Amino acid sequence: MQKEKLRNVRKRKGFTQQQVAEYIATDVSNYSRKESGDVKIFHDEWDKIARFLEVPVEEIYEEEEAKQINNFDNITGSSGFGNNINGNLYCNVPEFLLESQRELIEMLKKENQRLQEELNAFKKK
Repeated sequence: MQKEKLRNVRKRKGFTQQQVAEYIATDVSNYSRKESGDVKIFHDEWDKIARFLEVPVEEIYEEEEAKQINNFDNITGSSGFGNNINGNLYCNVPEFLLESQRELIEMLKKENQRLQEELNAFKKK
C-alpha cells in the first residue's frame, strides 16, 4: 500500500526521497520502496521521518497492509514460484538483489581468506 500521506507531505515540504533517505540512513532505492509500500517502515523510522519533515507522526503515518501468507505446496504456473524436481521451493529473485549478495559473498570470502592467513601467521610464531 503506497504511503500517500507521507509522499504528499514530503513533496509539499519540498524534500526529495534522497534527502529523507539520507536522514534515516538508508539508500534512496530502499526509501523509495518504503514510500511505495513494498518495504515496511518501522516505528523508529516513522519517528525520524516525522522529525525530518517537522510534522507529527500522525500526519504521515499509514498502517502497513497485512501481507497474505500462502501455503506453497504444489505451486506451478507463472507466479514466479514453483517446486523443483526435489520438491524444494524456489522463487524468482530480482537480479540486482542476487548481484548484491554475490558481491557480499565475494567480499566475505576474501576477508575470510585474509583472516585465515593472519591466523596461520600467528600460529607459526
